[in-house]
Amino acid sequence: MALVPYLSESDLAESDRELLERPINLFRGLANSPDGLRHFHVLGQWIRHGCELDPRLRELAILQVGYLTASPYEWSHHVKIGHDFGVTDADIADLVKASNDESHGLGDLETLVLTAAREITADRRVSDETWASLEKALGRARAVDLVIIASFYNAVIRILGTLRIDVEPEYAGYLEQFPLPGTPLA
Repeated sequence: MALVPYLSESDLAESDRELLERPINLFRGLANSPDGLRHFHVLGQWIRHGCELDPRLRELAILQVGYLTASPYEWSHHVKIGHDFGVTDADIADLVKASNDESHGLGDLETLVLTAAREITADRRVSDETWASLEKALGRARAVDLVIIASFYNAVIRILGTLRIDVEPEYAGYLEQFPLPGTPLA
């Protein structure tokens, strides 16, 4: 059960109602601080619509953060969003295998992106070797984009966990289809 009420548009001032155009529980909970949600939205919107990192790679990185931290909300939402940006069920199954050091069918670039997301999540930094490989494969700007994305979603999972944001029923099936490991890292 969430620590804060889930607000609706009618609970907000007229000037804040656009914050809930997408009324997911995360935004409904953050709407308790409309200005905070407004600023949270700015970076989230850049990641989704302005960032130049390939959207499929972006979603794989976000999924890696969600899987590694065993965040049901983040994982379930980004399984669905990932599908919208070209992530397949086979990619997700391979991400799980890669996360468990098992043989998988992902390419070198996808594997590198997942490695970076895992290092950022578990170690709060990337190794020199990973950084050099990222910079060579993606260029410096896209490598920095990846760092921003993985770091932002590490913050998101902490918000979700701290406020105890519930997974909406329409996303629960993704957790059954792609179960998470038992113990959260964060």
